[in-house]
Amino acid sequence: MKNYMPILILLLATISCATAEEQQDYSNDEIRTLLPYDAIPAITDPQFVPASAAKLEADAPVIGVNLNDESHAYSLYLLNGHEIVNDVVGGLNIATTW
Repeated sequence: MKNYMPILILLLATISCATAEEQQDYSNDEIRTLLPYDAIPAITDPQFVPASAAKLEADAPVIGVNLNDESHAYSLYLLNGHEIVNDVVGGLNIATTW
């Protein structure tokens, strides 16, 4: 039975590709703007606290950046409302986006 499994999988994949509907062409659809320009403000002067004072759960999602022995963590909960942080880490200008 093990010898037939790869053949069976390949056969099922081929059949599903052959019977799949063609994808629609959306290239002529109008682009809809939901928010006005600059409606989501970037964080341009982030303030940091020690991890023990951050008021986040131990397993809260963050984006971590470590450059030149300096580390910053950006809460994804905070980034959901701002989407970008302009910061300096380890002497380098960075933009962290979500």
